[in-house]
Amino acid sequence: MSTGFRATRDGVAVQLDAGEVSILRSLVSQVLGLVEPGATGDDPLERALGIGSAAPPADPVLARLFPSAYSDDDDAAQEFRRYTEATLRDGKRADATTLLETATPGHLTLTADQGQAWLRAINDVRLALGVRLEVTEEVHEEISSMSEDDPRYPAFVTYDWLTYLQDTLVRALW
Repeated sequence: MSTGFRATRDGVAVQLDAGEVSILRSLVSQVLGLVEPGATGDDPLERALGIGSAAPPADPVLARLFPSAYSDDDDAAQEFRRYTEATLRDGKRADATTLLETATPGHLTLTADQGQAWLRAINDVRLALGVRLEVTEEVHEEISSMSEDDPRYPAFVTYDWLTYLQDTLVRALW
């Protein structure tokens, strides 16, 4: 298993085995499928500017990835979403694509910019997985008391591993 990220003079480095890369690529690909471009209106100007729907996503994962900017003002939240969600989706797709293009087994050195993209992509995967698993702050206690035969066990261990990768990447970048 990976020993996590470490800072180097050229950016950040990590050693990943083929299984770890496969898991990362699979999970990031799934998130990439979720954050497809948002729908725009029929108005040509709206399409050109990427102005989309003001409605919050119905999918709980998308609602977590694109939270409301104003929890106490629905009108402001909808207006903000309308003008920003398309750009946010573009950024999440770009980060996921960077990870998919650079994730290879063995020793891997990422530039600071690539490391930042990986950090955001891993965070998106953790958010999505956390919603699906209904993760709480007691996740570590839950994992330690969970039987390895529990069908949820692999997903929870994967979530924990992603948390570790994210933590070491944050430390390596700063």
